[in-house]
Amino acid sequence: MKIGRNDPCPCGSGLKYKKCCFGKDPAGAEDLKERYLRQYQIRLKGPEDIEKIRLAGRLAVSILELVAASLRPGMTTEEINTLVHDFTLAHGAVPAPLGYRGFPKSVCVSVNEEICHGIPGPRILDSGDIVNVDVTPILDGYYADANQTFFVGPPDARARRIVAVARECLRLGMAAVRPGATTGDIGWAIQRYAESQKCSVVREFVGHGVGFAFHEAPQILHYGRQGSGIPLVPGMVFTIEPMINLGKRQLYLLDNQWTAVTEDGSLSAQFEQTCLVTTDGVESLTPYALKD
Repeated sequence: MKIGRNDPCPCGSGLKYKKCCFGKDPAGAEDLKERYLRQYQIRLKGPEDIEKIRLAGRLAVSILELVAASLRPGMTTEEINTLVHDFTLAHGAVPAPLGYRGFPKSVCVSVNEEICHGIPGPRILDSGDIVNVDVTPILDGYYADANQTFFVGPPDARARRIVAVARECLRLGMAAVRPGATTGDIGWAIQRYAESQKCSVVREFVGHGVGFAFHEAPQILHYGRQGSGIPLVPGMVFTIEPMINLGKRQLYLLDNQWTAVTEDGSLSAQFEQTCLVTTDGVESLTPYALKD
């Protein structure tokens, strides 16, 4: 990954490369990879890795587009699982959720007050529901992770509001990504906006590194303080996936020990993309529009 003299220094200092590590580290990226692995257990991705994740990401977006086109009142969440499973296999990939730590399905489908990790089954979607669909294909050994919250039929004002806030939280979190920023800057941007809208941020579940495995370092909290956490450097690949509740942030797990539900029964929405830190900002490796 070529670093120009006027690019941000990959050490995360926030200074230009020529004012910081230029000349001290002619190999640059290789030493940085070793240091981030040793210090943070973060495996930075090279150009070939990034292209492989990008291809998996395109497939993830295609899966979500298929779901969006297929959703209708009266559909069961198991039908969504079948769609995702069959489409993933037909495109030469494997659904990462299936069998992961015992998870029994190929996709997470979370409806209304369900925050995340909803297990597909006989539940019938009704008009006015919101449903989050979270997909992670493994293509040629590389993982990409993305999700969206969709409307089933015409939404009411509460549904429109929480989906809009969650979508904007992801956009703002991604906008905070650049070399020299920190993981805490991402969480701060999300928390500040969500709470300004009288919504709450779930804290028990976080974003994560991805690419070589389903879940890698670092963890990406969706709340926090500016300047805290790990400095962002080019080659980091991770998800940002804020879970935003219309009511309070507290939750509980259903008896299946997977599905998280809002304690107060309020609606919850989530959007997720796989993000690459570039030399001058961020690139989504699972790009879809973040505006209505």
